[in-house]
Amino acid sequence: MQAALRLIVGLGNPGADYSETRHNAGFWFCERLARELGVTLSRESRFHGLAGNARTDNLWLLLPQTFMNHSGQSVGALLRFYRIEPAQMLVVHDELDLPPGQMRLKFGGGLGGHNGLKDISSHLGTQDYWRLRVGIGHPGDKDEVVNYVLKPPRREESTEIDAALDRALLAWPLLARADFNAATQKINARPAPPKKEEA
Repeated sequence: MQAALRLIVGLGNPGADYSETRHNAGFWFCERLARELGVTLSRESRFHGLAGNARTDNLWLLLPQTFMNHSGQSVGALLRFYRIEPAQMLVVHDELDLPPGQMRLKFGGGLGGHNGLKDISSHLGTQDYWRLRVGIGHPGDKDEVVNYVLKPPRREESTEIDAALDRALLAWPLLARADFNAATQKINARPAPPKKEEA
């Protein structure tokens, strides 16, 4: 039996300048989940982030406010304080290698060059934690990646990402009861193509 999740981390950059950018897809999911669970996210200086607790589930939600490349400082502080194991954590982040509308839930594995994941793994000394990868697509040129992730998605991409986040929320009850196999099948399924309107 795998351990139940006790911490959900959404990755992104703080401030209004970044709130609509692709790099903040992790924030978007956590903000929606907080609304769904009735959790208020408040500034917690000891955790260097916005945090809230769903008391009924003994679950914490965390949005690091350290900027992406220093996410581990925030995550490490909360894990240590509440004695949460990395395997009881889900990190939600943007993923260049998946198109908008697709997601992947997985445990451990590589970091895919993601600076937020790199910093978290460095602080924790392990890569063994759950990740929810939210597809944002790739600009096609590695030299354009920084510029790309720090810009808002195009309207059609935004629609696809929103739909993916909604699907992930529908899978939340499965995640909450640590049914990771069923949650993985639900989240990783490719979305159905839009139906063509009949002439």
